[in-house]
Amino acid sequence: MGRRAGALLWRAGLAALLVCGIGLLPWLSHTDPALTVLKARSADRDPTPEALAAVRDGLGLDDGPLHLLGQWLGGLPRGDAGQSWISGAEVTPAVLQALGVSLLLMAVALVVALGTAAAVCARTLYLGSHRRLDRRPPGGSGSAVLAALPEFLTASVLATVVGVQLGWLPALGWYGPQWTVLPALALGLPAGAVLGRLLDDQLPAAFTEPWALAAAARGLPGRTVARQALRRSVPGLLPNLGLFVVGLTGGSVAVEQIFDIPGLGRSTLQAALAQDLPVLQAGTLALVLLAAAATGAARLTARLLIGPALRDGALASLHRPAPRGRTVLPLVHAALLLAVVAAGLPRDPLALDTAARLKGPSAAHPFGTDALGRDMLARVAHGALDTLLLALAITAIALTAGVLLGLAPRLSGPLVDTVNAVPPVLAALLVTALWGSGAGTPVLAVSVVAWAPLAAHTSALLRQERATVHLTATRALGAGPWYLLTSELLPAVVPPVARHALLRLPGIALALASLGFLGLGAQPPSPEWGLLLAENQPYAERAPWAVLAPAGVLALLGALAVTAADGLRRPGRRPAPRPAAAPEPVPVPVPVPVGAR
Repeated sequence: MGRRAGALLWRAGLAALLVCGIGLLPWLSHTDPALTVLKARSADRDPTPEALAAVRDGLGLDDGPLHLLGQWLGGLPRGDAGQSWISGAEVTPAVLQALGVSLLLMAVALVVALGTAAAVCARTLYLGSHRRLDRRPPGGSGSAVLAALPEFLTASVLATVVGVQLGWLPALGWYGPQWTVLPALALGLPAGAVLGRLLDDQLPAAFTEPWALAAAARGLPGRTVARQALRRSVPGLLPNLGLFVVGLTGGSVAVEQIFDIPGLGRSTLQAALAQDLPVLQAGTLALVLLAAAATGAARLTARLLIGPALRDGALASLHRPAPRGRTVLPLVHAALLLAVVAAGLPRDPLALDTAARLKGPSAAHPFGTDALGRDMLARVAHGALDTLLLALAITAIALTAGVLLGLAPRLSGPLVDTVNAVPPVLAALLVTALWGSGAGTPVLAVSVVAWAPLAAHTSALLRQERATVHLTATRALGAGPWYLLTSELLPAVVPPVARHALLRLPGIALALASLGFLGLGAQPPSPEWGLLLAENQPYAERAPWAVLAPAGVLALLGALAVTAADGLRRPGRRPAPRPAAAPEPVPVPVPVPVGAR
């Protein structure tokens, strides 16, 4: 009971620190909130001393930030989050309405994501249910390309092609269920591809557990074994599913901007830009509470799926020694990526040729030219150096921090929820306010939030690995905590988390690209990939190659990350079990229905 109270206090303290830090943001960044609010209310109005004094008077800025913060906190128990500094409207109804819009969009996007994840791992489920996993060919490039597609690019293409040109679905606004389809596809397809890859990574080990061998020997239908293997593998991914729920709710700023959706992410971004602190604080608090609820639901569902085996230490490890994946595909993808970079580096990415504006691919310009006549191959290749190096550095930092913090789940659990409630866009704004704008701002902003999914994954796997039979036996033989950590837990947990980190590599590059798309990352004339997509997106219909070139290289990076991740396996190989031999009785972690024959 004391531990739960301590965890609750730690969670509440982190949420209060985040919300209060946002409330002090203008003063921490040494900016004048009166000037920002005045410009947000009327961009054409001159910031005269009289006008600024009127704003300060009306908002009570002269009373100081602590007084304003205390006044805002005092109204929360009554459900009063104050009034917007820009519109003067009540904050609570506006935030609740925006939250409702985002939750509906999130629910539809989650359905799309789960359907996509099911399609990604359908082949493994089929082969595993028929005891033919040894014939499972290497794959995943398609899902990698899907996961690497930028959400804002997918949203733009869907809005332009499906919504405007074909007229099949509405593209702008938010007036009914039909308006949810296109944005939900833009959000759900990449998220589902990542979830499907993580699930597909764990399923083969579930099909080789003793209970699965026993079920096959008893002649149970393959679909029953597949269903139970899915049930065995899902709990390790539920914390990340909870993070996706929050990310789809508050982190879909670019998609909400493109489709003109009045959601919470867009409202929070607008409030942050205008320094509308009551709206910004209320929106952030809503995301923090949603993150806590999603985490609690994920943990409860995991306990229900696993059952008493988690408590009794009767699980079998899902992370056994396995042969490494094939190296042909990652080498092919790496060679293609290096070929693009090598071909473009000798070219000048800043050379202008207005006579060759928006020219299609040719021998002189293999990737075509942009709106200023600059060679797209040169810009993609030079942008690769910055984007890839930054993404690799952030991935390494996130992996290290995620594993270390994941080893202390009581400390990192509430911290993960709090950090995940801050979308990368809002994190970039906070970093910009505190440290100023610059080349390192997007890197720091993405690094602040990139470790959270890896820490959640580490904690979930560690919780299950501690409940395995072999760890209980090793501990009973006298092994100490250090030996268990270094020889049993870390070798079992680090490889799947490292594969997860590689799967996140395109996502980190996409986060940097999203910040560039929203104007918070690299600035012109930099050839950074996000900026390339943002600059050329208005010309996508007339010159699609200007958008397809950076998007295609991003997809190639995703394919490389997924296929390279297959090589990160726990060293060693265990002999394959003989199908004809009856397995010895072992504790069954996931019960197989007796009547299903």
